Amino acid sequence: MEESRSSSSKYETAEISIESLRRGEEGGEEKLMNGRTETLLRLVPMGLCVAALVIMLKDSQSNDYGSVSYSDLGGFRYLVHANGICAGYSLLSAVLVAVPRPSTMSRAWTFFLLDQMLTYVVLAAGAVSIELLYLAYKGDSSTTWSEACDSFNGFCRKAMTSAAITMVAVGFFVVLSLISSYKLFSRFDAPAPAPHHSSSRNGKSIEEAPGTRFNALYVEN
Repeated sequence: MEESRSSSSKYETAEISIESLRRGEEGGEEKLMNGRTETLLRLVPMGLCVAALVIMLKDSQSNDYGSVSYSDLGGFRYLVHANGICAGYSLLSAVLVAVPRPSTMSRAWTFFLLDQMLTYVVLAAGAVSIELLYLAYKGDSSTTWSEACDSFNGFCRKAMTSAAITMVAVGFFVVLSLISSYKLFSRFDAPAPAPHHSSSRNGKSIEEAPGTRFNALYVEN
């Protein structure tokens, strides 16, 4: 009987170990797939930002009415610089995500803050460019700003394409911001509150917040 019990317990232990190994392999495969997906999501906006940057850099037109270039408008220059910075960050972050490393709080906070910051940088570039294009297409009678796109239609079309691609990149950065925030706040706890000072009065323990003892002594005096 004892031999049969020991053999059955051995079989159960072996089954448990095999099952745990399978779960570990499944978890490892799932983490690998998640890492590949995030790496791809970080590489896509790099291509979009480079495309928007190149289109805007080549955006210039000359005709009988004169000549115009993206460098004549500060909003378009900002779009070029913002797309260049975001393309470099996308490549760097994709490389860091692709390399398997243990997840730490500092690493999670770094990705969270940078993803948030770059999202607003690209969003501002796209919004400013769209506003400039709206004025170029519609004009502004109160400031005697005529419809420039009637004379420089090719320039406006390229600028609109660049701004549209930038806004698509904004969508990817929003998704990346959600992923990094989920990783941060789902894996790590919130910072612990400051401990309260305890004092005893008449044999009873009383919890006091910082500064309460000083205020009480001042009132008593």
